[in-house]
Amino acid sequence: MEIIEILKKSENARLGILKTNHGNVDTPVFMPVGTQGTIKAATHKDLKEIGIQMILSNAYHLYLRPGDTLIKDLGGIHKFSSWDKAVLTDSGGYQIFSLGVLRKIRPEGVEFQSHIDGSKHFLTPERVIEIQDNIGSDIWMCLDECVPYPSSYEYTEKSIELTKKWAERSKKAKKNGKAALFGIIQGGFYKDLRIRSANELIELDFDGYAIGGLSVGEPKSLMWDMVDAIMEMLPHDKPRYLMGLGFPEDIIEGVKRGIDMFDCIIPTRVARNGGLFTWEGKINIKNAKYQKDKRPIDENCGCYTCRTYSRAYLRHLIVSHELTSFYLNTLHNIYFYNELLKKIREAIKMDVFDEFYNEFKSRWKGGEIND
Repeated sequence: MEIIEILKKSENARLGILKTNHGNVDTPVFMPVGTQGTIKAATHKDLKEIGIQMILSNAYHLYLRPGDTLIKDLGGIHKFSSWDKAVLTDSGGYQIFSLGVLRKIRPEGVEFQSHIDGSKHFLTPERVIEIQDNIGSDIWMCLDECVPYPSSYEYTEKSIELTKKWAERSKKAKKNGKAALFGIIQGGFYKDLRIRSANELIELDFDGYAIGGLSVGEPKSLMWDMVDAIMEMLPHDKPRYLMGLGFPEDIIEGVKRGIDMFDCIIPTRVARNGGLFTWEGKINIKNAKYQKDKRPIDENCGCYTCRTYSRAYLRHLIVSHELTSFYLNTLHNIYFYNELLKKIREAIKMDVFDEFYNEFKSRWKGGEIND
């Protein structure tokens, strides 16, 4: 299944259209994370008005609550959540790794305890495919094992062998011809294992390829070394998805390398803690210096929050523990990310991405800025 059309390249950066059952998606794309079928502190109406074309939900969480069969009975995730655009579901492999639940990895699948109530569960690659089919998402992910950082070479090698076998079983189990299935490249932080994992999954001919197991505590330079090791190997006619990445500077680096798809909790989680993105970097609206600041978050931003409220008011809301602050901050950060991707796509279209990249890097101060 060919689900991406590459319209133009600017060096390695790619402009394309991702084709799904619920509409076309312009790439490169950032998917806000709606783990439970919703973006925290925002409504689907807001997302549509901002221009979001695709969200990410999670098979692990939806399986545990409210249950994949219930979602199926209620018409699938699109009808259940009143979202008529594209949905990608992660398999849950990372969540089983990251949530601190007791897990036992076996060749057949993974046994774990629910982070909600401690109940025991056992998921196989076939069951994870069934869960995503019941959810009714547009793009599915294979069950994989995410190894911690650091991990030994021997353990990581065994892990990619297991991930390959699970990928084979996932592809065999998939009967729904409308949904796309992505394989997840693992290999920890060993270049030869990353290359081997990529080769093995490419041979299986998935609809797209995700790069998983990164941004788990390793230095950024090491993360990019792992990405660079496999980028030239990936098929040019398949989507490339860098999982769980995040900050604006990471997204632009990924696009420069030829990545098409990104997701991360950063814009929404940071928003709920008072972190607001501007075109120079992030500010912490809780800081006392904003108590009398009449300016919007960013004078170059067209979001509802910036058009309507001052930094002083937004600071008042969050230090007063008003829930409205979650909403207004989240709207701004999602709008910012969407605008960043729009500007990136326009730069690729006009064949000036390198200039855009250099300008962004020269202006972007990253973490907390003194504004």
